[in-house]
Amino acid sequence: MAANLCTITTAETQVLQALEQGLSNKAIAAVLVLSPRTVECHVSHLLAKTGCNSRTQLLLWALARR
Repeated sequence: MAANLCTITTAETQVLQALEQGLSNKAIAAVLVLSPRTVECHVSHLLAKTGCNSRTQLLLWALARR
C-alpha cells in the first residue's frame, strides 16, 4: 500500500479528507458540490493508487500518513 503522494490529485485529497470525517459519498458530494458519481470515481482512483481494497483500509492508510 505505498502510493506516491504526488499522484493523488487535489480533488482526491479533498474526498479523502471528507472520508476521514466519516462522510458518505452522498454527503461528500453535497459538501464539495460534486455529483455522487464523481465522488465514487475519486474513491475508486484512491483505492487503485494506494493499493487498498476497501474504504476502511483507505482510511487506515490515510491515518497512518498523518
